[in-house]
Amino acid sequence: MEIFALAAQLGQELKKDERLVRMAKAKEAYETDGELRTLMREYQVQQIALEKTAGQKDVEARFLEMIQDRINQLYDQIVAHPVYVELEAAQEEVNALMNAVNNTITFEITGEMPSSCTHDCSTCGGGCSH
Repeated sequence: MEIFALAAQLGQELKKDERLVRMAKAKEAYETDGELRTLMREYQVQQIALEKTAGQKDVEARFLEMIQDRINQLYDQIVAHPVYVELEAAQEEVNALMNAVNNTITFEITGEMPSSCTHDCSTCGGGCSH
């Protein structure tokens, strides 16, 4: 079987994995959550306002501090939002899975685990010979 056909087959199997299914659901929730979108939109607007006003001569430092304070508040709200937290957690799981898959492929090619091997098989999800 051709390498790219095998890669496509692997991709199809990976899409069925519970971690990727979780990631897809988390991403959809992230993209459709109205409250989170409002926070992110305001965050972007505040960032633009800060960039535009920071270069002006007549702007008081306190005004810039107020904008920066609001940006910090918004950031804290965004990263604490349950939908964002779920997306981050799901992404971490997918990253770990993809690292494990890449480590397994590397092991099969070279006979050695990549240097990222922790020697704790629970961290890589498979392909470990330790």
